[in-house]
Amino acid sequence: MSHARNILVTGAASGIGRALVGQLVDAGHHVVATDRDRAGLERAAEAWPGVEVRGLDVTCPLAWEAAVAAMRRCFGPVDVLVNVAGVLVPGWAHEIPQEAVDAHVDVNLKGVVHGMRAVIPDMIERRAGHVVNVASLAALAPVSGLALYAATKYAVRGYSLSVAQELRRHGVAVTVVCPDAVDTPMLDVQRGVAAAELTFSGPRVLTPPQVGRAIVRALERRPLEVWLPGSRGWMARMADLLPGSARLLDPLLRWQGRRNQRF
Repeated sequence: MSHARNILVTGAASGIGRALVGQLVDAGHHVVATDRDRAGLERAAEAWPGVEVRGLDVTCPLAWEAAVAAMRRCFGPVDVLVNVAGVLVPGWAHEIPQEAVDAHVDVNLKGVVHGMRAVIPDMIERRAGHVVNVASLAALAPVSGLALYAATKYAVRGYSLSVAQELRRHGVAVTVVCPDAVDTPMLDVQRGVAAAELTFSGPRVLTPPQVGRAIVRALERRPLEVWLPGSRGWMARMADLLPGSARLLDPLLRWQGRRNQRF
């Protein structure tokens, strides 16, 4: 990166967010790291010199205003917002409890919307800024057994691409990052769950640092979309174009997912 930027990261206590904050610190950026898991955030922060850490409930617009104000006090206006925070409760659609329905919509979708609304007006005024939203390959193709998660990630992708077109004339970029399965606590809750077998159907599981590095590259190149890995992204897009193919592929991919979990 050519210069230090002021970057606000959500979901920083673990997984992708935690790895990304470390990489941003190493690159010399000014970071406000947030998460609703304040204890986990404090533990992670032991490895982050100079990082401002804050508890943040992404579902609360007022909490977003406070986080943006904290960035301004510590470093200046938000140059980059990276929305990583998310939830996933695996299960068949008819079995998902109501509280999981609300959590998926409130965190995965509304959390992104609230965050973008909190930073975009200032970015427009300064004619500079970048928002990176972490979605999933589940935003590219239907995923049985994770229908609610896929629905919210589809929505994040649709919202990101739509707002990106609105903001182009203002000099503000939006990137949506769609990774395959990543070795995070979100993956752990899916292990051994029959409904989540498709999650493990790929040839390998990504690591949080791999996704973090892809996000860091995106800050420089400002692409509209990033698929990780690209080959799985194209396969997912083909499944989206031909959704009926899922009836044929689903049993094979579920078999592969069960097999991969045994090794």
